[in-house]
Amino acid sequence: MLGGAEGRHAATVRRLRAGERLDVTDGAGTALECEVRSAGRDELECVVLRRRSVGLPSPRLVVAQALAKGDRGELAVEMMTEVGIDEIVPWAASRCVVRWDGERGERSRARWTRTAREAAKQSRRLSWPEVGGLVTTRQLAERARRSALAVVLHETASTPLAGLAVPVHEQAVVREREGLREQGGKVEPREILLVVGPEGGVADDELAAFTAAGAIAGRLGPTVLRTSTAGVVAAALVLADIGRLAG
Repeated sequence: MLGGAEGRHAATVRRLRAGERLDVTDGAGTALECEVRSAGRDELECVVLRRRSVGLPSPRLVVAQALAKGDRGELAVEMMTEVGIDEIVPWAASRCVVRWDGERGERSRARWTRTAREAAKQSRRLSWPEVGGLVTTRQLAERARRSALAVVLHETASTPLAGLAVPVHEQAVVREREGLREQGGKVEPREILLVVGPEGGVADDELAAFTAAGAIAGRLGPTVLRTSTAGVVAAALVLADIGRLAG
């Protein structure tokens, strides 16, 4: 029986009826392929036809998104979720106009989480992206240091983003094929980190902190994109490079 908010949505908004199919997922990579047996006002009676799962992606793609004005942050989260990133990290860059302080910050993060969840369902993802806690530049630089590849999107960079992730992907494939074991017998996926600045751009001291931690300044192309669109374009380039948009 599918009840609660999801059952109400399926029964009253999507108006699913007996004989129609639907997938029920836990958002962590597992789905039940179901068939509706009967539909009530706020719930569906379903029968499970098949269970399927997807493995952890390797390398993982993480985007650190600077806080943006208005609904631009949520727009960025929505589009990046649809294209297939694995984690979104809100970043309090020095040139951010918006601040996530106290309860306001909690509400804002909740909106990003809700946006990611709804976008994941709309795009039929089995594995939903995590929305992390707000990080400072220092914390983000430390994460860049731990990543297999970290790229800061910057309009003055001379290195194109396209192709940078390919060696990381190839190394991840080799590790999986050779059965290299880490962290208690599991093959841990490597991480690619993309850093997207705010409307005012990444400050010089922030860029210096990231590059000192091993990050590369990368260029998307000849034009300067908004903070709400730069992340999805960059993510699409990386995902295409490592073969995750192939099907």
